[in-house]
Amino acid sequence: MPFILISTQIRLENGPTTVGDELSDPAVMTYLGARKTTMLGNNFSEYHVDDPPRLVLDKLEKVGFRLVSMTGVGQTLVWCLHKEME
Repeated sequence: MPFILISTQIRLENGPTTVGDELSDPAVMTYLGARKTTMLGNNFSEYHVDDPPRLVLDKLEKVGFRLVSMTGVGQTLVWCLHKEME
């Protein structure tokens, strides 16, 4: 999967960081040390890590992902990364 979104709440900028959804590449999620969780009331799962976003971005860069964009949505920070297909 060539795109990945990561996000965090502004008040939680030191972690945890949401690093993917239930369809995310399992190999990348394992590399990040992410755990898959489902919040009560949601019908979907997300992957989370305890690391702050900066460390997650550093790890993803090491495996070939590049930052495409970053934005704030309400109290949430969101980064979009892309990896060229091999």
